[in-house]
Amino acid sequence: MIEGKAYAKINLTLDVTGVLENGYHTISSVMQTISLCDEISVEKNSAGKIRLFSDGGKFADGMPLDEKNTCHKAASVFLEHIGASDGVDIHITKNIPSQAGLGGGSSDAATVLRLLNRLFDANLSYEELRALGAEIGADVPFLVTGGCALCEGIGDVLTPIEKGLSDYVLVMKPHDVWVSTPEAYRLFDEKKLPYGNSSAAMVSKLLSGERVCGLLSNDLEKAVANPEISGLKKEMVRMGMHDSLMTGSGSCVYSICDYDRLAKHVGRMCREYQNIGVYEPVSSEEVTVS
Repeated sequence: MIEGKAYAKINLTLDVTGVLENGYHTISSVMQTISLCDEISVEKNSAGKIRLFSDGGKFADGMPLDEKNTCHKAASVFLEHIGASDGVDIHITKNIPSQAGLGGGSSDAATVLRLLNRLFDANLSYEELRALGAEIGADVPFLVTGGCALCEGIGDVLTPIEKGLSDYVLVMKPHDVWVSTPEAYRLFDEKKLPYGNSSAAMVSKLLSGERVCGLLSNDLEKAVANPEISGLKKEMVRMGMHDSLMTGSGSCVYSICDYDRLAKHVGRMCREYQNIGVYEPVSSEEVTVS
């Protein structure tokens, strides 16, 4: 059995930059992995099937354990690519909420690709794993190696950023607010919002080591325009956090600050919302050894 961690991501920026003929949107997004993670283990089985098991976790309820799960898709794509007929058992401890904008399902899939690469001694490069990941979902290529990166195209064109976020990250969620990615993009198109251009400034600030407060930006947050999300953002900043943003297509909101004690205090005080926790940025090196 081989075990690994599937780290969540946040979007420091998310600019929608266009629409392809197939309906997919192109983006320019600075993403950062954080220490919130699911736990994944893989092992071969003699049944010749891909089998998924839930090993608990705060958000395990309702997680599909069949072909709908991205881990199953990742295993299927990987085994077909290397021509293996073996079966694999995949155990998932689910700590990342779904439909939250944190990339939990995508990170699970990316981690399965990394772990199966080791389990089968396939020696595929990260570039090859990212190409397989692009068949599964837009965030999977980035989450194969994680860290901090500028993600362009449909999320498959990556430029690593050596200096990532350095702040503590408080993640919270409005109760009973769920946002699907297709719905968020549909709202963006319906409202005919302008394409964003915030990522270049974010990259520049990160590379210079300067603070990124005031630069967090998400075009999909503008499209969703949910009052619960807006209220949570304002409350976090009012209580002392430096800046806040909805991540991905939502519905989780994160805020950043220098001190973990402040972040934990704000999380406890925002009692009207679900406190997911306080986390630290995770580098690409930490992701790829997990």
